[in-house]
Amino acid sequence: MIAAHVARFAGTLRSHGVGVSLGDEVDAVVALPLVDLLDRTEVRLALRIALKVPRDAWREFDRLFDAHWGGRSAPEVPAPPPADSHRRRGPLEWRWDGTRVRLEAPEVERSGDEAPAYSPEALLRRKPFDRIPRSEIAAMERLASRLALRLAARRSRRLVPASGRGLVDLRRSLRRGLATEGDMLRLARRERALDEPRLVLLYDTSGSMEPYTRFHLAFALALRRAIRRVEIFAFNTSLTRVSRAVARARTSGSLDELASEVPDWSGGTRIGACLAEFLTLHGDRVGRDTTVVIVSDGLDLGETDLLAESMRALRGRARMVVWMNPLAGDRRYEPAAAGMRAALPHVDHLAPGHDLASLERLTRLLN
Repeated sequence: MIAAHVARFAGTLRSHGVGVSLGDEVDAVVALPLVDLLDRTEVRLALRIALKVPRDAWREFDRLFDAHWGGRSAPEVPAPPPADSHRRRGPLEWRWDGTRVRLEAPEVERSGDEAPAYSPEALLRRKPFDRIPRSEIAAMERLASRLALRLAARRSRRLVPASGRGLVDLRRSLRRGLATEGDMLRLARRERALDEPRLVLLYDTSGSMEPYTRFHLAFALALRRAIRRVEIFAFNTSLTRVSRAVARARTSGSLDELASEVPDWSGGTRIGACLAEFLTLHGDRVGRDTTVVIVSDGLDLGETDLLAESMRALRGRARMVVWMNPLAGDRRYEPAAAGMRAALPHVDHLAPGHDLASLERLTRLLN
């Protein structure tokens, strides 16, 4: 599948004057599985390097990349010869050409109505959560879990002793050598430490948030399993700490389990009162190294003055406050709701929370 996408994109590059050889295409097919296909920047750089695009063609390459795989209108490209319209590149195979073994992508038959696309995952990334059919729920939950694992694998600048590969630690190696009369039989090594973020996640489980709760919950499940310093709360008309329930739950069926533990699930919401309760009972969980993420549409039935006061107190304790609002995924959205207007002055980042791409942007922000 990847080979077909690369072959089509390489043809687009050649038709616009960017020289790409068949060997470059093979290199690109080998390189793409080594990067995160959900990260457009990684895919772009991997293709630019593997296809050996010269520096003076980078701008044209970026334009064609966005047009070909970015969901925009593609530039006009000469149609391929009719004889090749029923052929595509198959999976890579090692073949003997009489002189040496080569990695080739042989052509195989393709039906006339089959057209390459960026990938099904790329389409899911931008599909709103409230429009996901039941048949795609499991795939979306898996992608959300993978995003959480990327956040858990963040590396800091600190170097710590490593037992396997890593940078050679000369000082420790020399100290070890003293025990063997100067013979350094095994070099000591260091690697960058895993830097786990400290997070507090507050999820609005009111009725208006129901189409989005399941996928945000899948993301929270994976975060809780991968990162130790994560606290998860659900709120509507009252606050419930669900960190332990999420930790022991599986993604499948977890929504029903949590719904039974959270009072007034899919009911109304009083954001200000719940945040005030959080600060009173769990405020010590928020410090200067803590990022607080609130996922809510801001449609509050409670007192806006209490919401503003609670948000001000929360912002004073936390490192950063991020508010994810699914309604912000619409370009026409304006924070006109009274609750959202009261909270906004105390929010560092207002971000959409309506699709997988918004969760991906959240991981980059937290990194």
